[in-house]
Amino acid sequence: MNVYLDNASTTPMAPEVIDAMIPIMRDVFGNPSSSHSFGRKSKAYLETSRRTIASLLNCKPSEIFFTSGGTEADNMALLTAVKELGVTTIITSPLEHHAVGHTAEALKMFPEVVVKYVRVDKKGHIDLNHLEELLQEEGKKIVSLMHANNEIGTMIDLQKVSTICRDHGAYFHSDTVQTMGHFSFDLQELDIDFITCAAHKFHGPKGIGFLYVNNKIKVTNLIHGGGQERGFRGGTENMYGIVGLSKAMELAYDNVEGHQQYVQGLKSYMIEQLKDYFGDDVDFYGETDPDRSLYTVLNVCFPKTDKAGMLLFTLDLKGVAVSGGSACSSGAAKGSHVLEGIGADMTRPNARFSFSRYTTKAEIDYALEQVKAVFEKTLA
Repeated sequence: MNVYLDNASTTPMAPEVIDAMIPIMRDVFGNPSSSHSFGRKSKAYLETSRRTIASLLNCKPSEIFFTSGGTEADNMALLTAVKELGVTTIITSPLEHHAVGHTAEALKMFPEVVVKYVRVDKKGHIDLNHLEELLQEEGKKIVSLMHANNEIGTMIDLQKVSTICRDHGAYFHSDTVQTMGHFSFDLQELDIDFITCAAHKFHGPKGIGFLYVNNKIKVTNLIHGGGQERGFRGGTENMYGIVGLSKAMELAYDNVEGHQQYVQGLKSYMIEQLKDYFGDDVDFYGETDPDRSLYTVLNVCFPKTDKAGMLLFTLDLKGVAVSGGSACSSGAAKGSHVLEGIGADMTRPNARFSFSRYTTKAEIDYALEQVKAVFEKTLA
């Protein structure tokens, strides 16, 4: 049996998404910037997709800019803040995805830019009092905090952080890659400047996403070479990817609360089973309260074993695909910056199990069997 439990890295494409993309690849090949009938046909699909996404998020179509994915969108948000909005202080956390963390550090190439890090606790929660302290310092600021951590699942209260930012005149960006398509967003109610999306996190295609930019933010050319995306991002649009993204979002929001309840049930079941087997020898990194954590992610801290480094490899041999952290860092020798950032015991093996609407209880049971088999042998 093969069990895929690495959905926080990427999800399988929904059959309906593939079906929506095939006709675009086959028949809608005109450049949407062209004025002839072929181009106008592509342009119609492009703008229909943009309007569909905007309607699901309750924002204006002009606030959606298509990108190659979440990493590009995060980069664009922070670069825009520095180059276009005059931001000199980037406030973020040590637990952010590298798309934010590395970008913030790179922007220190501008002599006036400084990066400040807000404190976090052992579950990955942001210290909001420290955030307010940092916001009281001089300089024009942007706060960049992810909605839900991709490794440990801990979430922030977007509305609360937004209010704090506005009270101190700061811009607010949130990496919402892990939550887009998994939670509802009302961008008329949420006062935020930038959020991001990657379609492959909710059963859409890879290589496509978007950056939401609040209409109050006036942007100019960031990627030069063409007038696409209203001049903000030059380059011919990924038409079949955009149609796939739009379809994936429609599917995700068709019954978002039902998906949440189903997947949270699987996560809660796995937690209970692991506790029953390991007792006090198992722990969970990040927040596990369903009201404060990402229901698709469970990061498990297993008992110490001298074969800790073989855990993921052994599970893979048994057909169970999980992650030890961020897929974007796979192959890197350095351990997880997120786990280090919350003071985790790096001598204990961990695995991130992440679920989707296609995950079944039978697959969870099989994965649990393989985990137990690993530790029966290593702890005997």
